[in-house]
Amino acid sequence: MPRLWLHFLTALLLLRPNVVVVVFAGQDFTGDYSKLSGIIIPGFASTQLRAWSFLDCPFSPLDFNPLDLVWLDTTKLLSAVNCWLKCMLLEPYNQTDNPECKSRPDSGLSAITELDPGYITGPLSSVWKEWIKWCIEFGIEANAIIAVPYDWRLSPSKLEERDLYFHKLKLTFETALKLRGGPSLVFAHSLGNNVFRYFLEWLKLEIPPKHYNQWLDEHIHAYFAVGAPLLGATETVKAVLSGLTFGLPVSEGTARLMVNSFASSLWMLPVSKHCRGDSVYWKHFSGGRRKSYKTYDCDEKEFQGNFSGWPTNIVNIEVPSTPGFYAYPSVTDVVETNLSSAECGLSTQLSFSAREISDGTFFKAIEHYDPDSKLLLHQLQKSYHGDPVLNPLTPWDRPPIKNIFCIYGTELKTEVGYYFAPSGKPYPDNWIITDVIYEVEGSLFSRSGNLVEGNPGAASGDETVPYHSLSWCKNWLGPKVNITRAPQAEHDGSDVQVELNVEHTYDEDIIPNMTRSPRVKYITYYEDSETIPGKRTAVWELDKANHRNIVRSPVLMRELWLQMWHDIHPKAKSKFVTKAKRGPLRDDDCYWDYGKARCAWGEYCEYRYVFGDVHLGQSCRLRNNSDVQLLNYV
Repeated sequence: MPRLWLHFLTALLLLRPNVVVVVFAGQDFTGDYSKLSGIIIPGFASTQLRAWSFLDCPFSPLDFNPLDLVWLDTTKLLSAVNCWLKCMLLEPYNQTDNPECKSRPDSGLSAITELDPGYITGPLSSVWKEWIKWCIEFGIEANAIIAVPYDWRLSPSKLEERDLYFHKLKLTFETALKLRGGPSLVFAHSLGNNVFRYFLEWLKLEIPPKHYNQWLDEHIHAYFAVGAPLLGATETVKAVLSGLTFGLPVSEGTARLMVNSFASSLWMLPVSKHCRGDSVYWKHFSGGRRKSYKTYDCDEKEFQGNFSGWPTNIVNIEVPSTPGFYAYPSVTDVVETNLSSAECGLSTQLSFSAREISDGTFFKAIEHYDPDSKLLLHQLQKSYHGDPVLNPLTPWDRPPIKNIFCIYGTELKTEVGYYFAPSGKPYPDNWIITDVIYEVEGSLFSRSGNLVEGNPGAASGDETVPYHSLSWCKNWLGPKVNITRAPQAEHDGSDVQVELNVEHTYDEDIIPNMTRSPRVKYITYYEDSETIPGKRTAVWELDKANHRNIVRSPVLMRELWLQMWHDIHPKAKSKFVTKAKRGPLRDDDCYWDYGKARCAWGEYCEYRYVFGDVHLGQSCRLRNNSDVQLLNYV
């Protein structure tokens, strides 16, 4: 166990043995610091899937046997792609397994650490491994970290119908409370946030209303929403229309076939912030007697403004204006017909906003030009608009949890719109992307670098999810907000900027009046100054933090640990940990300053050689007075 963590525990025991009291927002939390559990809900494609069948693969020495890795085994993907696809694909309309092969999610922490373990493939497919290593390094017990993997191919209702996932998740929280004696911290990434949102709505129908908030308070202490696509992601449209390979050695057409067989692919469609769905309680207690209902109710802002509040239209697509022409010709048609000149100029460009995508207008409009449109409309109506618990394609409200931390990356080039045209090739390669619109640090650019008109946000997204979607959680903050901007690296506080009691209006972004150095990566904290009694909300924006890698960010790990250290300290009076200074927390954070010929951060680190050190930086380690330094963060 690292020395710093030993000092941390010792300090707690000296202050008050076994018991700590946390005071924030007028609420007391009393309990043993060791009673908290951490529950991890991974994102899309971030859980291993294993075969649950015997499948003989012709022309390949590699067959599939029960418990063999399917997602992800790149060796079998390369040598027996057709067999691999049989184990991955679902029947598109009813989401059942292929008759020849079925796959099921693995369980435990190993299911989410590395998707394809191996000397080379392991680091490339690492997801939560660094997170788990931090937990181990800081002395967290094995039974205190719980992974809740799920079959990320399924729609939310199918997760419950086939796997009883949400029943099991409820039991996981209840078991953690009984085992550890305290509430849990929820860490959700990407699609895992959508899963957790659905669980909270599902729970309303499982628990009497008067006990719902009590159950949440007893079982969930804090919710850390990491990279949450709160209003969806534009890449979802790209995936269902032209394919998204995730870096795998497969064609975009193959990737499209696979993704469109998963009903979960539509779970992150872009949605309008101005439109709401029907009441879950009305739909539930009507017993499903109403066969059709209005999908969305939109306020007047939806029709007064452009783009459903997004920076631009999500999709611009050329469709043939000649009746009877199909955008997905057969292979024979491609061979026999020269499409290059006959159809040139005979096309119409259609544009679609986020609302028109999430309500199915877009898929209905291209129904005669794409064979997957009927399938996608079916999945949309059955698994989302008609879901008996929640229409997930609606804007989020703040979950009724005491402490919420919304964390995401910014200032990366992120796709926000596409131009599609018929490719003249057979399905599934029948569409080609002719242009892409990116948001880049508050501006919109095309793929060729030309400036595009629209409604860009104050910043750009995390390379996968646009800023407009990530930053929606700023609406969960109170009417007054404290803003702090500090360097991500260890710092002495000289470059920290603070704005206090900034007034905040719902549905308007909070833009700090602060400077930034082009050479420095910052983290900007938005924290409640005034809030709902008993509730606490914070938003953290990390410059240049990539969506898929943010859970491996050392900066994020450091901030989480400091916030938790602050929360469980008996002398902590403020709601949030101070941002005035950041020093090294681990031996790995100490390094050799060659300019000064000594260990950097002399207040925290010292030179102490240990046999086996191969360079000066390895011999820089934390001083023995690190427990005193931790008191700076109370």
